[in-house]
Amino acid sequence: MERAQPGRGLMSRDKDFAISIIQTLRQQGFQAYLVGGCVRDLLLQREPKDYDVATSATPTQVMEIFPETYAVGAQFGVVLVPIYPVNPVPPVVKPSAEDLQNVKANHTVEVATFRSDHGYSDGRRPDEVRFTEDPREDVARRDFTINGMMLDPVSSEVLDFVGGRKDLEAGVIRAIGDPARRFAEDKLRMLRAVRFAARFQYEIDAETLAAIQRHAPEIQVVSRERVRDELTRMLTEGHARRAFLLLDECGLLHEVLPEIAAMKGVAQPPEFHPEGDVFVHTLLLLENLPNPCPSTLAWGALLHDVGKPATFRVAPDRIRFDDHVDVGVKIAEEICDRLRFSKDDAAQVLALVDNHMRFGHVSRMKESTLKRFLRLPKFGEHLALHRADSLASHRNLSTYEFVQKKLAEIPPEKIRPVPLVTGDDLIAAGYAPGPRFREILEAVEDAQLEGRLSSHEAALEFVKSKFPLSDRAGMPG
Repeated sequence: MERAQPGRGLMSRDKDFAISIIQTLRQQGFQAYLVGGCVRDLLLQREPKDYDVATSATPTQVMEIFPETYAVGAQFGVVLVPIYPVNPVPPVVKPSAEDLQNVKANHTVEVATFRSDHGYSDGRRPDEVRFTEDPREDVARRDFTINGMMLDPVSSEVLDFVGGRKDLEAGVIRAIGDPARRFAEDKLRMLRAVRFAARFQYEIDAETLAAIQRHAPEIQVVSRERVRDELTRMLTEGHARRAFLLLDECGLLHEVLPEIAAMKGVAQPPEFHPEGDVFVHTLLLLENLPNPCPSTLAWGALLHDVGKPATFRVAPDRIRFDDHVDVGVKIAEEICDRLRFSKDDAAQVLALVDNHMRFGHVSRMKESTLKRFLRLPKFGEHLALHRADSLASHRNLSTYEFVQKKLAEIPPEKIRPVPLVTGDDLIAAGYAPGPRFREILEAVEDAQLEGRLSSHEAALEFVKSKFPLSDRAGMPG
């Protein structure tokens, strides 16, 4: 056993609570340790995102000691203990995935019983779980050596039965035991290996990598939501370029996102893209995203040129991608649907793909068109995508700076002004409701955004002169 050096977060509320759980379990005569990712992060002097406890106490015993708990996986030995106990989810109730996310977000410590797993018919959950009092058996069924250590937070002793400390120091992601068996138990572990290697800038052990390459097609049995969530973490943790290169090397990219794999070798006009093909450009763009990065921005960046492979052609003057934005929106929509994106997230991702080429026209836009562009929902993400797109190609940020200047110069109330005329005003003036209302109201707003109208009275006069009631299309009835 070795001793761990304290990390920055040892005095955090969550850690203190986890230690109190361990101490309580030990007072009742049970073994208990910190386990998994929190031990890894503490050894790396990183602040853990959460704290997990492994114990020899059974779920029933844990729930007796801590009455207000969430028995979210008692059959697998898992109980959540909330820091601020609220209405518990009874063992007989199966909470939804959303419920579990809300519970975990409410600060809980996962307490899991030492166990050994047997049979994984669905490639995710064990068919049989046997509780044990031996921590070695518990560690043997975990995914990677760097996640397979236990820590006594009182003595700072590390229980390392799998060589996790050595692999941490060497920068290696290695499956515990037989890699093929670990991946058969949970296919998602193949993606997790890539994510950890990218996050920590580690190498994947050769035997582990070979097993992923052999079994990559089996990732198809994993739920699309779980795949989406792993990919989102890769995209937003700050090392997306490395992650996608590894996905490609492992053979996983073609399985989970064939549309991105199709970008490889698709040439671009060198006068606009000296960096290389569409795949190279996209990965360079990911490298220039902000950190932390909103998930919708990350996905919009990944998919912004997804329509190029299908629209590639060599014209007499240069390589062209006619209508690649429209095609890209359709492909991105298919991907968002396949990966079960929420309606709001999908809408934003598609908006990013749909609008990314409009920045090339901003300096020539009418004032009204520019202001409408600047008030797109989450416009900051559109601007961040344009900046990363520019840095990944010609590196000319003049358009980005132009937009930044406009945003600083134009007050928000001028970008999204209160309407001078409403539909009710048009009806009161004698206009019949109908499709032409939209045309009239947009014309008024254009003039308002361009500074040609500034009052209700002037706007009504504008309407009467431009859309006279004598025009049959504007007559009542």
